[in-house]
Amino acid sequence: MYRAYVRQLAMSKKEAKLKVVVFLGSTREGRMGDRVAKFVTKYLESTNHEVHLIDPVQLKLPLLEKPLFFYPDQSKAPKVLQETDKLIQEADAFVVVSCEYNHSIPPALANTLDHFAPLHFAWRPSGIVTYSPGQFGGMRCAMQLRCMLGELGCLSVSNIFGIPKVHEALDEQGKPLNDYMKTGINTLVTQLDWHATAMKRQRETVGIPPPS
Repeated sequence: MYRAYVRQLAMSKKEAKLKVVVFLGSTREGRMGDRVAKFVTKYLESTNHEVHLIDPVQLKLPLLEKPLFFYPDQSKAPKVLQETDKLIQEADAFVVVSCEYNHSIPPALANTLDHFAPLHFAWRPSGIVTYSPGQFGGMRCAMQLRCMLGELGCLSVSNIFGIPKVHEALDEQGKPLNDYMKTGINTLVTQLDWHATAMKRQRETVGIPPPS
């Protein structure tokens, strides 16, 4: 049964690439997030996904004062908000790559997500990838991300890919240094693809419920 599922999933991937937006959470100097983001994006690209990385270091959004949906005419909002919002709306799925800041969600990640309307995230799945130099792999942040992503409307899949001792798991180019990295990302993306494909078909054939 599993082999039949894998064959069917492979066939569905050939039909059209799923668009995945990857959010990177950390902005700290010397961050390990670059390694994890490289690993995740390379894996997604190698498995027939169209991938867009949203990095707060590159975006340089200010501390939240005026989210995009506060602009009466959004065409007059800063271009970076318009372009990022377009990527979010066109995505079939999201992956959030994050460490912990004081056992919690990094403020730059929350600040980035909060600039955009929950409706633009909704009715798509998300996957959580967390990491740390210690043994817990960022799980405390992952539990909080479950709640946040759920409130945005992009419910996370059941699997969480936590990476303990990240400095020993990936080199600077994002190359995996142990077998766990390969099996872990495969488990997460397999779940993400199933949900993303199902939700995409539902959105295209039925549409989405009106905002409440």
